Amino acid sequence: GTHSMKYFYTAVSGDIDFPEFTVVGLVDDGQFVYFDSNTMKAVPKTEWIEKNMKADYWDTEAQNSIGSHQAFRNNIQVAKDRFNQSTGVHVFQKMYGCTWDEETGNVDGFDDFGYDGEDFITLDLKNLRYITTKQEALITQANWNKNKAFLEGKKQYRTQICIEWLKKYLQYGERTLKRQVSPQVSLLQKDSSSPVTCHATGFYPSGVTISWMKNGQDHHEDVELGELVPNEDGTFQKSSTLRVTPDEWKKNQYSCVVEHQGETKEEKEIRTN
Repeated sequence: GTHSMKYFYTAVSGDIDFPEFTVVGLVDDGQFVYFDSNTMKAVPKTEWIEKNMKADYWDTEAQNSIGSHQAFRNNIQVAKDRFNQSTGVHVFQKMYGCTWDEETGNVDGFDDFGYDGEDFITLDLKNLRYITTKQEALITQANWNKNKAFLEGKKQYRTQICIEWLKKYLQYGERTLKRQVSPQVSLLQKDSSSPVTCHATGFYPSGVTISWMKNGQDHHEDVELGELVPNEDGTFQKSSTLRVTPDEWKKNQYSCVVEHQGETKEEKEIRTN
């Protein structure tokens, strides 16, 4: 399968009860490290990282994050200036990392920036250039794209260094990260006129597909797929919601199909409390 390592940096400005800067590190969509600017400490979020990493690792992580905090404080100011904003709550984010396909050996990497919930600028690793649709990011794009050493550094990290760390972490966390747990699937509904939600939970790894059938045929209308959400125990949950009238539901045979790790589960009956 495909494995991934991702880091999410989030900087906020304005009057908000949230740390000014946070870092979340994920391996295969599960959180393993956390830092915020209130504590100025990097902390382990899984047993395998805690067991395998010594104090100097945590010091280095914290120092790097403190450096990034300063840079992001600057980034958010630059973004505010470019968007002509002086007040209000604003959010500047970066998501970077890599993926590695165990079977084919294929690697890929990303470096995505967002501002106030919208894409700002993104690395196109194949063509080794940054792309954007935002007027306000054009200066950044021009500066970064003409700096060949900068681009090569981005490539080297994503195709080599990041992959080495990912493989190391996969070894450390093998028992946890290579496990397979099947989802529990249920159909839920508040009352007879509410939408029907197909809820899959408790599964690992995170890759799952949820689809609907109507009288044995694939059904895509009035369907809304939810986000992948982590559970406390490191497993995941996801849901898909179908808008349907009570009459339609009665007259037709609807079912929800959940596929996970080559195994398929089908659910037809709404669970009643």
